[in-house]
Amino acid sequence: MLPEDIIKRPVITEKTNSDMQEGKYTFEVAKNANKIQIAKAVESIFGVKVLKVNTIIVKGKKKRVGVHQGRTSDWKKAIVKIDTNPKEESYLSKGGKEVKISRKYKDSIDEFMGA
Repeated sequence: MLPEDIIKRPVITEKTNSDMQEGKYTFEVAKNANKIQIAKAVESIFGVKVLKVNTIIVKGKKKRVGVHQGRTSDWKKAIVKIDTNPKEESYLSKGGKEVKISRKYKDSIDEFMGA
């Protein structure tokens, strides 16, 4: 499954706008996507480091048009926490020498609000 197929659209509400300052972004995602696929899709599309993914299946509401009753469809919501202070990674190479890698991660998702 492609990353564009996993992430459908951002969810923009008052609560999600306040969560953005903490580095939490909310997306509508494909119902069959798991947390690992969602994290990889967000990292590849937006170029950020994902720390944590929480998922929720939102049940559809009952709707009524005249005498006809029905339900809206169920959908899956993912709350993604990104690393707002990316640091360079270090590891020990052969011989016990410490090697540092500075990866280019963004500290926010600029395209989230359409900017």
